[in-house]
Amino acid sequence: MPVRIIGMIGVSPPQGASVHVIAGSISRDWIVKTSRDHEKAGYDEVLIGYHSSSADGFGIAGFAGSHTEKLSFLIAHRPGRVLPALAARKIATLDQLLDGRLSMHIIIGGSDADQAQEGDFTDKRERYERGGEYLDIMRRLWTSESPVDFEGRFYRVQEARSDVRPFQDPYPTLLFGGSSEGALEMGARFCDTFAMFGEPLKETGERIADYRRRCAAHGRQAKFNVSFRPIIAPTEGQAWDKARRILADIQGKPVPKSETASASVSNLRLMDVAAKGEIHDERFWTPIASATGGHGNTTCLVGTAEQVARSILKYYELGVGSFLLRGFDPDRDVEDFGRELIPAIRAGADALDRSAGQRGPAGAALRREGGR
Repeated sequence: MPVRIIGMIGVSPPQGASVHVIAGSISRDWIVKTSRDHEKAGYDEVLIGYHSSSADGFGIAGFAGSHTEKLSFLIAHRPGRVLPALAARKIATLDQLLDGRLSMHIIIGGSDADQAQEGDFTDKRERYERGGEYLDIMRRLWTSESPVDFEGRFYRVQEARSDVRPFQDPYPTLLFGGSSEGALEMGARFCDTFAMFGEPLKETGERIADYRRRCAAHGRQAKFNVSFRPIIAPTEGQAWDKARRILADIQGKPVPKSETASASVSNLRLMDVAAKGEIHDERFWTPIASATGGHGNTTCLVGTAEQVARSILKYYELGVGSFLLRGFDPDRDVEDFGRELIPAIRAGADALDRSAGQRGPAGAALRREGGR
């Protein structure tokens, strides 16, 4: 299957090296510009993030979708913010209006402080249990031909139905992120794609094998997405110089309190990788992850576009079918990635697919397992 490339859009122009891009007041011109830039650069989809104070992702996706033609939108969504029956109708409605250009990134919430700002004081273990019920109800409403009854610990519905069904069959792709037992169990049962922060090849291969086993226990197929921050330049030396300038910029800025109040299992994994060394697998670079406490997509691949593409394709060979790639300068990096990096990744993935097909059905089946 073709490799899928995902970017990320914010709601207003960032200032300096940008770690998080969803914060700030809305600039309609910026939303239109950055969405069209991603589409022109060859991205398949863009993530719209979530924070307790950020603009609503559904509204941003609907507005950006009306100003683009092919670009899809991956909306970060926290179960529990609205009732699942209403969420099912909201998602189905937007999927219809966007002609299927929609996916959902299910996030439970890594920071208790951020959750508390919205009035949610449920602990993380319960949030994953609640999220499972939420997703179960939504999927039933999208697929059932008869009214839905459900009674769980957190939700109860009687004779629930939806007049609107998703444009996509059976429903938009559901991605999730997380490294705790609760996250992995919820994802294996109810989601389609495991979205991971970038880790070295060895650790990523181990996570893929573990998650495949979890999905198989539920009779489901595992799919994977990995997030990186590519830092590219015309020469390798220039790329490393650029990486160090970005690190210095980030180190000069305070980290928001909500990002340091607590650490998720995923944060701790990144910090553990960073503690083992600054560079892994030749160009996997960790100092920015270390400087930000492992929060967010902050592990980098540094080099020329061709070198970084080769590194990314090693993950594709592990079975990763999609990649979230964004830089620290959302304006310039999108153009740079579209000029060289994305074409190189697509060409390399196509070559690997052809090679797998030539090796026989077993190789082709393994490649499809990592696809969309």
